[in-house]
Amino acid sequence: MAFLFEYGLFLAKAVTIVIAVGAIIVLVVGASQKPKSKSGEIEVKDLSAQLAETKEEFLHQTLDKKALKAHLKASKKESEEKPEKKTFVIDFSGSIDAHEVASLREEVTAILTIANKEKDQVLVNVESGGGVVHGYGLAASQLNRIKQAGLPLTISVDKVAASGGYMMACVADKIVAAPFAIVGSIGVLAQIPNFNKILKKNDVEFEQITAGEYKRTLTMFGENTEQGRNKFKGEIEHTHTLFKQFVAEHRPNMDIDKVATGEHWFATHAKEFDLVDEIKTSDDLLLELNESHQLYKVKYKTKKALAERFGLGLSVVAEKFGIKLLSRIQTSKL
Repeated sequence: MAFLFEYGLFLAKAVTIVIAVGAIIVLVVGASQKPKSKSGEIEVKDLSAQLAETKEEFLHQTLDKKALKAHLKASKKESEEKPEKKTFVIDFSGSIDAHEVASLREEVTAILTIANKEKDQVLVNVESGGGVVHGYGLAASQLNRIKQAGLPLTISVDKVAASGGYMMACVADKIVAAPFAIVGSIGVLAQIPNFNKILKKNDVEFEQITAGEYKRTLTMFGENTEQGRNKFKGEIEHTHTLFKQFVAEHRPNMDIDKVATGEHWFATHAKEFDLVDEIKTSDDLLLELNESHQLYKVKYKTKKALAERFGLGLSVVAEKFGIKLLSRIQTSKL
């Protein structure tokens, strides 16, 4: 048992040396690399080809030899004729800070450089519960670029497009949502904790110096005033008004005052308020479009530097080895 324990410690020291040497190599490689002009690249996947491959695999396992032979003969002729129309598919899964808009703008730009407004269209799968106003405002503006270019735009919602997510969705010519997808929440929320009473209780003074009457309306540590609260509430109300105007502009048939209460609905109910146009999953929509369009998924992928990839590999190896080593040492003590 003592031998196993000593052996484990020896291995741990060896791994430490390897990781240290690897870290030095990473630093050297990172320092020697020249900064690249672009940090990512556009990746295009042929969704139609993937669907066809899935279909073929399934048929090979279910058809008898005679039926399969007939199918292969017919499909060979069909495969030679690709649809002229294209549907470009983008996935947008947004977080609170909407940092994903950085990739969205690259994807939209790439599509606009090659799309034919007479034949092609764009489908964006949106999944987001909303977040910062300026982030989702920019995301909605990116989608509006597609419409301004004359390309039909469809938004598909499988799970949720609420608040900022719905700000994006309402830009579309058509909104398609799964039955239990959550949409709406046309409202604005702002909340901030205040620790002023705790500071006073502990005899801690807080000083804040500003220039401009409303440079800071509410604070986390100072004593908030009724004037500051009213000003902050006014700013929230103004943002809500802009949100309502934006939605009403893109969904003119909607009774905006009825739906802009901050409430959200499941898609089957939301359809009654004209928040969505059609109840359908993105899977069914893609199968439907695949009958007449060639489907391409467009994704902007961020490139990782060699040093970054090497460092990630080292951390994974170290983590796995560390778990195994710990397990061996614990066993030896037993």
